[in-house]
Amino acid sequence: MKEPPRSRVTADDTLSATPHRRRSSALAHDNAGGSHSGDPRRSAGRPPQTPRGARPGDRPGRPGTLPPVPGRPNFFPAQAQARSGSKARSRARALTPLLCLALFALIAWQVAAHGPLYGWDRAVDASVLREAAAERSVRPVAQFLSDLGDLPVALPVLACALGWAAWRLGRWREAVVYAVAMACAAPIVVLLKALVARPAPGTARLVAHSGYFPSGHAMTAAAAYGLAALALMPSPERVTARRALGASAVPLNVAVGAGLVWRGYHWPLDVAASWCLAGALLAAAYRVSRSWGSPGSAPRATGPASAG
Repeated sequence: MKEPPRSRVTADDTLSATPHRRRSSALAHDNAGGSHSGDPRRSAGRPPQTPRGARPGDRPGRPGTLPPVPGRPNFFPAQAQARSGSKARSRARALTPLLCLALFALIAWQVAAHGPLYGWDRAVDASVLREAAAERSVRPVAQFLSDLGDLPVALPVLACALGWAAWRLGRWREAVVYAVAMACAAPIVVLLKALVARPAPGTARLVAHSGYFPSGHAMTAAAAYGLAALALMPSPERVTARRALGASAVPLNVAVGAGLVWRGYHWPLDVAASWCLAGALLAAAYRVSRSWGSPGSAPRATGPASAG
């Protein structure tokens, strides 16, 4: 019985089974007469694909690698600077309420503990009252300015601003946030008045209606007129108009505070403390309105152009 022929393994077959040992392995992917046929580092001669020039091959004697890819080039430095500026403004807005509350806490502590600021406050108030008694012609103007902090005067202004922002500008969510913020102002002031129980200006004796710290009129004016300015704030592209509207609320509130002190309705620190509270309230309301803002804040088209 014949045995089946066995396959003979030759030296050439052994080399075929281990192609990595063949000297011609680099020719396996050569394209018919390439410029660098037989060179295992033929990619080093290709056109450069990066701005670093031609790619070098492996270093002789040890395996080498390409240099690390450099960082992404900044082709838009203006945009990068704008992004960094917006981040800085966001941090400043986040710290504004805390800074205002810290200043209020400092003033309240000085008033309650009769600290150095308390002595300065009494001296300034006495000087202002003497001037007010001598200059009676300024009394009507000071009375008018102090009346701007009354609720019957400030609330209609804020209501008109919120109504216009909701109907005309489409900012109904912001209007709701600002209305809630204004509603929170009065309870805060009433609670603080009861806790501090400061006497009226020019006196050091508590009476039945004592509770002048902080100033309710100054808080009402700062909150109402400040929220109205935020509700009517133009688009970010109109930088000049935004700055003008925001700056207009500052001298108005300074005038209201001066009228309150001149007429003897409040101590100077009462007004300053109310400004700190109003600043924290406005900053918090602005941040909430930005995070929960109305999706469409573009002005509504009116007139014949909107028909059809």
